[in-house]
Amino acid sequence: MMGTARIVFDRWDGRYAQRMGDVRSSATRDLFAAASRSDIISFAGGMPEISRVPADAVASAAAEAIRDFGSEALQYGSSEGRPQLRGTIVELMAEIGVRARQEDIIVTAGAQQALDLLAKIFLDPGDVIITEGPTYLGALQAFSAYQPRVICVPMDEQGMDTDVLAAELAALGPRGAKFIYTIPNFQNPGGVTMSAERRRKLLELAREYDIPVIEDDPYGRLRFDGGHMRPLRALDEDVIYLGTFSKIFAPGLRLGWVIAPRPILGKVLLAKQAADLCGSAYAQITAERYFAGTRWRRVLRDLTRVYGERRDAMLEALEEHFPAEAEWTVPEGGFFVWVRMPVFLDLKALLPEAIEHGVTYVAGDAFFPDGRTGRNCMRLAFCYAAPDAIREGIRRLAEVVEDRLELYRAFQVAGALPDTMTAREVPA
Repeated sequence: MMGTARIVFDRWDGRYAQRMGDVRSSATRDLFAAASRSDIISFAGGMPEISRVPADAVASAAAEAIRDFGSEALQYGSSEGRPQLRGTIVELMAEIGVRARQEDIIVTAGAQQALDLLAKIFLDPGDVIITEGPTYLGALQAFSAYQPRVICVPMDEQGMDTDVLAAELAALGPRGAKFIYTIPNFQNPGGVTMSAERRRKLLELAREYDIPVIEDDPYGRLRFDGGHMRPLRALDEDVIYLGTFSKIFAPGLRLGWVIAPRPILGKVLLAKQAADLCGSAYAQITAERYFAGTRWRRVLRDLTRVYGERRDAMLEALEEHFPAEAEWTVPEGGFFVWVRMPVFLDLKALLPEAIEHGVTYVAGDAFFPDGRTGRNCMRLAFCYAAPDAIREGIRRLAEVVEDRLELYRAFQVAGALPDTMTAREVPA
């Protein structure tokens, strides 16, 4: 028997800020209950494989934080973050070609807090911002609270289409957008990497129109194939760079950072002081001690190898089981594959059936600001499930979509529909 939906009366309705009406729930967090079931193979959440991080090394780092730093680890700290951890970040950034000083860095509660702080200091209601389309749903959440108008620039295998970006900027005119947000390495959700030529073009346009660029780089060190791509920040010190320890250490510690020009960093610091005063000194010291040794490098190499094997398992399973009408990206690193189906197929509506078959994904509409575009697409995360589970999950998912495609094939045979699968663009 079907249950009856429960309507909850909110007696404070009408007292909330109007901007809360624009804030959407996280599609991945909404799927956590289903993904936690033992019979479900989840491709929904981009969760790092923290079981590969040695518990003894983390325990030692955490114990040292208390034993060697005592009350300092449990006390309030600076809003900027501990100088020692910022020194560690300086060293990590130098390894990927980015020069920074401790005073150029603010430690945040993950890169997610940095997104919120940047939105807070830049955005008034109705301001225009530019993102890739599709883009990270957590960024859309952070930005939406400040009520901007989001313009999505489409992508292909080389990343954001800078010709389209140029046309959008020309139409907006001088200072027409507050900032451009991009994930150039193994983009979430698209999985694509921005080419060197487009990186240069993006920065040229940003300088021409005097628009800040926010570079979100959580996956940059998780490269399986291809040569190293220099971060945008390495090419232009006006770029605002966001980094995180979540993908190379432990997401539960909630440690990220922002590197920005000094005036912008000053505004971020004011916003952070208002938000949380300071971060956890205990978490920061734990990270300092973990990265003080060399073992973390072996751990990162192992993690990258594991993710690469899982990427390969997913791509092989897609090739074996998915229908000819499907297209997908081939990521050189990171966590995600973006799958595109024929335009008539509503993958959001199909999700309950997929869960019944024991598999989850995130429907593509979550990665567009209008909540409608991309419904024939899905993001598949290969980072968490083991290779055998990935193969089985893709097989189950293929069964779910196969029945829905029979009608499409019938129309094609009759000549009633155009071939919508010839374009190689990432979004719908």
